[in-house]
Amino acid sequence: MGLFGGYSYKNKKGEKYYLHFSEKKKVYYFSKDPVDSIDLPIGYEVVESPRTALPVLRKIGKK
Repeated sequence: MGLFGGYSYKNKKGEKYYLHFSEKKKVYYFSKDPVDSIDLPIGYEVVESPRTALPVLRKIGKK
């Protein structure tokens, strides 16, 4: 976690999500809970699903 907490993203509806990593399943995910949030990993970017307005993490350069 960074100095001021983990990475957060506010979607078009104004809802705030925090980035997390599951050691058990080895996946990144977003949650509304800021506890144990992590920084944005290098080489990744956040995009918003146009249908659900949920943030999604993807590798930079992928479409």
